[in-house]
Amino acid sequence: MAKAIERRGGANPWRIAGWSFAALLLLLPLVAMHFTAEVNWTPFDFAVAAVMIGAVGTAFEVTVRATRNNAYRGALAIALAAAFLLLWINGAVGIVGDEENPLNLLYFGVIAIAFGGMAWARFRAKGAARAMTVAAIANALVGVVAAVAGRNEPPGIVGLIVLNGFFVLLFLGAAWLFGIAAASGGTPTEPHPSAEAT
Repeated sequence: MAKAIERRGGANPWRIAGWSFAALLLLLPLVAMHFTAEVNWTPFDFAVAAVMIGAVGTAFEVTVRATRNNAYRGALAIALAAAFLLLWINGAVGIVGDEENPLNLLYFGVIAIAFGGMAWARFRAKGAARAMTVAAIANALVGVVAAVAGRNEPPGIVGLIVLNGFFVLLFLGAAWLFGIAAASGGTPTEPHPSAEAT
């Protein structure tokens, strides 16, 4: 998808495939509603999902246009995926218990830390790496609170440890890639380290 967006003029199959996949994600609940009563989306649900998917796709496109550094692109893709999945799971069924459980609100704080920190760092790779590391720590702390306070709620202690561990690894992975990007001047406004030394 990255190379697809860089090309000018003419439709690119990678870009078409990327947005087609996004459309497919929206169609899945619609199809599922015809086969099970457990999936019952309203027009508002579809609108929210469309906004979320569109925001993720647009943010990635903007990033691809802004930098040619693949580490930075990969880091942001992972961070966006983590935020999207946290929002999607919380909105659909909830990570702790169901979507009405107030403990799930803590995960919005994790997302705010991750992307608020990136914005504070002006999207520079070095600052973004720090923001993702702090978000991983915050997610781990939220996981501990969720496992203690929500131990009698589904998916149980083991399920909460696995889910939160998964998101911690995603944020740490993003931090690692942002660190690689920082070492090579990963953003357009960020000079290459060798240029700063001269």
